[in-house]
Amino acid sequence: MLGSVGDSPSRRCRPGAGMALLGPDLPRRGRGGMVSGMDPSDVLPRSPELMSAGNSALLVVDVQEKLVGAIADHRRVVWNIRRLVDGAAALGVRVVGTEQYPKGLGSTVDELAERLGPLPEKLSFSCGGCPGVFAPLREAGIGNILVVGIEAHVCVLQTVLDLLADGWRVFVAVDAVGSRYEIDCRTALGRMESSGAVLTTTETTLFEWCERAGTDVFRQISKLARETGP
Repeated sequence: MLGSVGDSPSRRCRPGAGMALLGPDLPRRGRGGMVSGMDPSDVLPRSPELMSAGNSALLVVDVQEKLVGAIADHRRVVWNIRRLVDGAAALGVRVVGTEQYPKGLGSTVDELAERLGPLPEKLSFSCGGCPGVFAPLREAGIGNILVVGIEAHVCVLQTVLDLLADGWRVFVAVDAVGSRYEIDCRTALGRMESSGAVLTTTETTLFEWCERAGTDVFRQISKLARETGP
């Protein structure tokens, strides 16, 4: 065990120690993260636990004018959703969304509405009540859905559980969902995770979709990641 009795400081992990132990003749990584001289067939296959731009969609749930102001830390929630929408546009990730009873709760907030366009209306809390949202995604071979929006313990939770039951691989960006009360949001996230959803964050998602550095789209994603939040 590191730091146990008998360990000398020279044997403990320290910056640069791994490189020294492995020797000076290590292969160097070239452009795209691939080791110089490596056959592309030697690259590890991408984990099915990861999202990619080609197999994922973003679902924006009910971020509406008359509800959003009551959500805890709502400016940050909307900011993160907007960054995900912009990142999705840059990377070609499909974006879909819904509105819950807009006659009573108003339209989607302007910052998102101008990017999303018209959205289907629903009365059911779950977006499963809008089957037309998901059929085109399945037809396109998309199996992963990142869910964001409000409220975490009502429409988001019920949507996530319905999607899991329908066989989707569901991710939830914990910094892009919200509820009026923190206890509701925290409990809903725990329930979604225990049911099989994968919890993630906005920045993790952006770089997961992007996959590699050194490209024009990476520079767009990096700019989104460097934004200062509200």
